[in-house]
Amino acid sequence: MFKKKEDLEKEIERVEGESISSIIDESMHITGEISFEGKTRVDGTITGNTRGDHLILSKSGKIEGDLEAHSFICHGHFKGNINARILTARKDCSITGKIAAASLTVEPGATIEGEIKAAPADMKQSGTAASKPENNTQDTLPPLTPQSTDDK
Repeated sequence: MFKKKEDLEKEIERVEGESISSIIDESMHITGEISFEGKTRVDGTITGNTRGDHLILSKSGKIEGDLEAHSFICHGHFKGNINARILTARKDCSITGKIAAASLTVEPGATIEGEIKAAPADMKQSGTAASKPENNTQDTLPPLTPQSTDDK
């Protein structure tokens, strides 16, 4: 059990250290299916399904469509289903849809609306767990909103 957690932590470190091989600029709007290898950063807009190794969606980035990736770091706005081994929802990001991930990290201030399945044993890199829930017992979660920590 601990070995799997250690393997995931090592994998996260490796992915974070990898250099970006492709950038979709903020001025770009792509419609259609995208497939890529390596690490890609999206500053622009994608309307369509995306499949690849490691994806970073920047604060200015927007994706509407399904995503299948080894790792996904979200700073921007995503609407669709996600199937990723490693998913990190950063502060101020917005994710709407079904999520299936072996490793899920959600920072305070991130907004997630939809179904979440975080189960390392059930995840397959090329699987479609996000689009095919195993049963109807999954709960639909309301959006997470940041808690105010102001002292009055």
